[in-house]
Amino acid sequence: MQKRHTDREQYFKELAATCKKYYIPFLDKETSIGRGTKVLEIGCGDGGNLLPFLECGCDVTGIEISPTRISQAKSFFEKHSTAGRPELECADIFKWHTDKRFDIILLHDVIEHIHDKAALLGKIEQLLTDDGLLFCGFPAWQMPFGGHQQICADKLLSHLPFIHLLPARLYRRFIKWRKESDAKADELIDIKDCRVTVESFEKIIKTQTRLTIRKRTLWLINPHYEIKFGLKPVRLACPFDRLAYIRNYMSTSCFYLIGK
Repeated sequence: MQKRHTDREQYFKELAATCKKYYIPFLDKETSIGRGTKVLEIGCGDGGNLLPFLECGCDVTGIEISPTRISQAKSFFEKHSTAGRPELECADIFKWHTDKRFDIILLHDVIEHIHDKAALLGKIEQLLTDDGLLFCGFPAWQMPFGGHQQICADKLLSHLPFIHLLPARLYRRFIKWRKESDAKADELIDIKDCRVTVESFEKIIKTQTRLTIRKRTLWLINPHYEIKFGLKPVRLACPFDRLAYIRNYMSTSCFYLIGK
């Protein structure tokens, strides 16, 4: 497990830096971001992604199911924000109701944890303005650490690439052999059950929603790795980004802009 998984304030600042440098420019080419722009992040965690939008003058809302994360987010904004405070709510997005409609919705490193992806995207469609955009980012399942095994306490397990591709029963036995907790084993198996690939995500968009993919960028080296590991981001180049299934092994992050 890396230090950032226990030092949440460091993680907050790292997310804010990556969002400012990469997520906002990715969006800014397709829509305006500034005073009056209504922004929602679903699964906002500690809130790091929201800080740069707040600094741009946006009307910012964050929804997170974990009360601990919401509490931490509020304390981090108190400490690090000079641009005001976002509206933060502890809620299950499937049960959350609001009269607001949003110009931008962020869904970053969240959809790979959701079982009913079509239902979530349907909810997002309801929350978007007519010309609003969803920014969705996720690691392709077959990439070296697509199973999020880096969150494990065991050093070997947290550094083993592709271990999550083992059959579920064997994977669980390996996790337990490395003396990870039952809760951690359950979490990793749940991630395996919820896995998402480029193909499965795009199929859901095209066949189970009325949404449209406006833009896609696959990353060989995730932009967030710049602040985490000092690695310069690299896009997955043509023709590799067009090679179905094979591209999932190479895509450490997949960026999508999706509209109605």
